[in-house]
Amino acid sequence: MLPPGLSISGPWMSRAMSWWCVLEPRPPGKRWLVAGLGNPGLPGTRHSVGMAVLGHLARRLGVAESWARDQRCAADLALAPLGDAQVVLLRPRRLMNANGRSVARAAELLGLTAEEVYLVHDELDKPLGKLALKLGGSARGHNGVRSCISCLNSSAMPRLRVGIGRPTHADAVQEHVLGCFSPAEQELLPPLLERATDLLLDHIRERSQGRPGLGP
Repeated sequence: MLPPGLSISGPWMSRAMSWWCVLEPRPPGKRWLVAGLGNPGLPGTRHSVGMAVLGHLARRLGVAESWARDQRCAADLALAPLGDAQVVLLRPRRLMNANGRSVARAAELLGLTAEEVYLVHDELDKPLGKLALKLGGSARGHNGVRSCISCLNSSAMPRLRVGIGRPTHADAVQEHVLGCFSPAEQELLPPLLERATDLLLDHIRERSQGRPGLGP
């Protein structure tokens, strides 16, 4: 029998139960939460590119078929080992403006601090294909990040910012952000997702081994 609030999004009961086990006393080694910010049901839009990175990360870690829905934090989660560390992937089921509620609740259940929570999200002020990883800082106008800062009561979360480019006209920003990638842009996505995944994993490995992270 599954614990209250946990349901299966695939046929692998044992994998879902392995997610439940992360709520048991923490084993030796570090644990990290990686949240791909976005709007559920709109996976192909620029605003949800953080979820695309998360999906690629799940495939790289071999847990793409291991998602389990947790109603307590309104999110899909998957657990993967990374050396001596554990990585919990989180895909919110709330709209972007409320992503922080899912992220903060999962962090609370896992006993993680804001510094142990990675946010992956789109960035208007960087062209498509550009990535930036930083520790902490302001939301820079991103509503999903603003929600996370508010709900976690901290701005210390590491962020992987994935460039989507800013349109020339200010009145086209909303349409641009909520729109899907053009065919030409879609050709750039596979290597971008690969590099984003490499950057995340390298950074998590370094911090798991006690090496200093990036500056703000």
